[in-house]
Amino acid sequence: MSTIEKDTGSGKRAPGYAGYNEPHTDLRDWLERIERTGQMKKIDGADWNLEIGAIAEMIYHNSPENPPCLLFDNIPGYEEGFRVLSGMTNSPKRLAVTLGLPDADKGLDVVQSYRDRMKNFEPIPSRTVTSGAVLENIDRDEDVDIYKFPVPFLHELDGGRYVGTGDLVIMKDPDTDWVNIGTYRVMIHDKKTLGLWMSPGKHGRLIREKYFKQGKPCPVAISVGHDPLLFLAAGNEVNYGVSEFAYAGGHRGMPFDIIESEVHGLPIPANAEIVIEGEIREHDLLPEGPFGEWTGYYASSVREDPVVHIQRIYWRNNPIITMARPGRPPSDYSLSKCVIKSAMIWDEVESAGLPGVKGVWCHEPGGGRLFNVISITQAYPGHAKQAALLAASCHAGNYLGRWVIVVDDDIDPSNLWDVTWAMATRCDPDEDIDIIRKAWSGALDPRKRVGDNFNSRAIVDACRPYEWKDEFPPVAESSPDLKQKTYDKWKDLLD
Repeated sequence: MSTIEKDTGSGKRAPGYAGYNEPHTDLRDWLERIERTGQMKKIDGADWNLEIGAIAEMIYHNSPENPPCLLFDNIPGYEEGFRVLSGMTNSPKRLAVTLGLPDADKGLDVVQSYRDRMKNFEPIPSRTVTSGAVLENIDRDEDVDIYKFPVPFLHELDGGRYVGTGDLVIMKDPDTDWVNIGTYRVMIHDKKTLGLWMSPGKHGRLIREKYFKQGKPCPVAISVGHDPLLFLAAGNEVNYGVSEFAYAGGHRGMPFDIIESEVHGLPIPANAEIVIEGEIREHDLLPEGPFGEWTGYYASSVREDPVVHIQRIYWRNNPIITMARPGRPPSDYSLSKCVIKSAMIWDEVESAGLPGVKGVWCHEPGGGRLFNVISITQAYPGHAKQAALLAASCHAGNYLGRWVIVVDDDIDPSNLWDVTWAMATRCDPDEDIDIIRKAWSGALDPRKRVGDNFNSRAIVDACRPYEWKDEFPPVAESSPDLKQKTYDKWKDLLD
């Protein structure tokens, strides 16, 4: 029998969930659905040492539009069935399936559907159960050996093998029992210890420091194979105090089943593939890094960080590691980051009272954070500046930003041709560019020196000047009516 944390719509379903009667049950059910859509490629025999990472890099660089996810099997040195999955949500179509949204060909279509859902969105708390597939195998204490899994060595200059890239780092606030899930990088030191790096200001880092101030080790569970919907929730800025389990459950339309871990009682996904449980000890330090990151650089320094001592590993038969290989964009998860980030910024700026938003897009060359565009219908003086400041300062858009561009509603914010044309023709640098200084940055910012956690933001008004926008030169472009008439007559040529 299972118990519901709170009676808040736990029996909900998401009708017509991406063409199915109900959401996928776990990663394997999701993979079956994705395979039926032709969005999965199976790769046999790739080596864990650099080959898996290089194949993922080359496929996502060479085919950035709707690329497949990659399921690596028969990895040399490991049992058949011990697999690695790359690119879970890195196409509009797979994002739509994962979130239970209408089929989509463009990222901006998913953003709009996501935004429509958020108008009536309610989190659904997780449900505690006593059994699940993740308990099929349990390695305890002296039996622990993380090297039994085909953990990839991703980049040539990395400091080690990283088991945590597309992961969930599960922690509980010692003061409130709030359960937080984040995606942070996890490096193997040896078969029983891990390095876990969390940027200053991130929720996991704040929770860890609370335990350390109390003189206690910090309990942690790390899922390294799971439902991609949980990965989407963990990798983005969910508000402080809200559990990502509940946030993901709200998108799923029903609760996620969780099991309390043996040692620390942390909630772990009942149908996860592999979950590591342990504790972080403040004064037990080892060097972590370097690691090729989402900015496309080895930007964070090697430093001594508190290590995770593994006490349990829970794993399914034939387990799947979920990998999110960062690097020079596009990566195997950068599109999904752009889509979810765009939708969250849009939601937050509208919730702050900004009217007239027509679209938001966080561009892949900026890793979904460094180059963000918001399109508005200008309604009053200062409207564009207000949009820029909100987009730069809201929680979803604040960490490690660089450029915020505001454009008129005739500009597609996801189209760099449109955006750069607007910047080149409607922006006067002297009048229309402002700088925000001492904003929230971090160690992954390649433009900052080690230890400098501040940066600046350029706010670019690439809209027609409001005070004389009606006098601005008209665009040299066929009207919609002329385009339609021409297409109707010449569609055999134009298609």
